Amino acid sequence: MTIVLELPFTGSWLVQNSPAERVPSHGTDRLGSRYAIDFVAVDERHRSASRRTWRTLLASEPPELFHAFGRPVLAPIAGRVVRAHDGEPDHEARRSQLTLIPYALGQARRLAQGPAAVAGNHLIVEITPTGPYLALVHLRRGSLRVAEGERIGVHQHLADCGNSGNSTQPHLHLQVSDRLDLGTAVGVPILFRRFTETRRPGTTAQVRHNPLPTERAVIGPAG
Repeated sequence: MTIVLELPFTGSWLVQNSPAERVPSHGTDRLGSRYAIDFVAVDERHRSASRRTWRTLLASEPPELFHAFGRPVLAPIAGRVVRAHDGEPDHEARRSQLTLIPYALGQARRLAQGPAAVAGNHLIVEITPTGPYLALVHLRRGSLRVAEGERIGVHQHLADCGNSGNSTQPHLHLQVSDRLDLGTAVGVPILFRRFTETRRPGTTAQVRHNPLPTERAVIGPAG
């Protein structure tokens, strides 16, 4: 079974940890993440933030500095919301190796704390009454626009992108799994119906149909 999705955003987003390049895409099958994919909003120069300061090299940075923070997250498929978790803080972002190393050393501790510590604010959507289940992860605190039990339509504004949970800079993590319980969930393959893709700033975008975006490509809606 492969689930075909629409893009969950407008504008340009950089692809990271794509299952087109490796499976499991995030190096683990835990929490149903075997075919998960990450998206980072970028500008016309394919930058995740428009400026760099001394903090970029030596310290953490406010999440508001990044293009993804606060961007609308749209429903990539119709379904029913079965989990809507909010209240987790949006962390400072980390591009500096000085801050990434201690953060990586805390990974096991966050995993031990359970799905909320890893996913942060998130939504899980039941695609059919028997599954599978779409998860949209690392959402901005206080931005959820839907509640558990609510039916949603494609392209509906569900929440905003944030930096909650196990996230080093604002981005959207998307995955589909076979069951609601992330502790036992198994990942389900995904494709995206139609999008534009560019590899370098200023080059012509190519329209792609029903593929998986490739690693480090910048994609956006095809209209």
